[in-house]
Amino acid sequence: MEIILLERVEKLGQMGDVVNVKPGFARNYLLPKNKARRATKANIAQFDTQRTQFEAANLQKKDEAESIGTRLDGLSIVLVRQASDSDQLYGSVTTRDISAQISEAGFTIDKYQVQLDQPIKTVGLHSVTVRLHPEVFVSVTANVARTEEEAEAQARGERPGRVDDDEVAVEAVEIPDLVELSEEAQDMLEQPVEPEEPEEPEEPEAGSDEDPPEA
Repeated sequence: MEIILLERVEKLGQMGDVVNVKPGFARNYLLPKNKARRATKANIAQFDTQRTQFEAANLQKKDEAESIGTRLDGLSIVLVRQASDSDQLYGSVTTRDISAQISEAGFTIDKYQVQLDQPIKTVGLHSVTVRLHPEVFVSVTANVARTEEEAEAQARGERPGRVDDDEVAVEAVEIPDLVELSEEAQDMLEQPVEPEEPEEPEEPEAGSDEDPPEA
């Protein structure tokens, strides 16, 4: 579908550009958000006559986005999810989940403004970029945890149930119980051991064929 952009759209073009996009993207996002219009002759002609007004409106939107950005930048949101012992989520956290949580914090954000290369699939702190305007970006932290308590610990920089890379896990070694000895065995151990006397060499018998030892 051919559309004319009413403002700069990342990876598409600048204000006034006529571009070709997928129909679904145009109908579900660009057209309802008044970021573009169908590239008909009438709409193109109207844009040319109202370009100055569109530029002024865009500048006002940018100022509003910068104002919101000062409050939104650095926000931390908590998303509680089930996960395995190896921190792998049973599922994932998507742009829709993040935008919904940001909206609950008092900011009007839709999923198209949240930028994720791929869904979040692990427990931890994840930095996420939010586009408030084609020229205004802020960063929020998605604190993904199994429980609220774990999220609080992660926010403090702790890793519950995990051993840091620079720490060595030392396992406790249980000392087996000593074997109880009988009284007779204990008495034998307590008795001093007398050194054995060296044996004297036997003298050869008279008439023996053996030669006497040399001096």
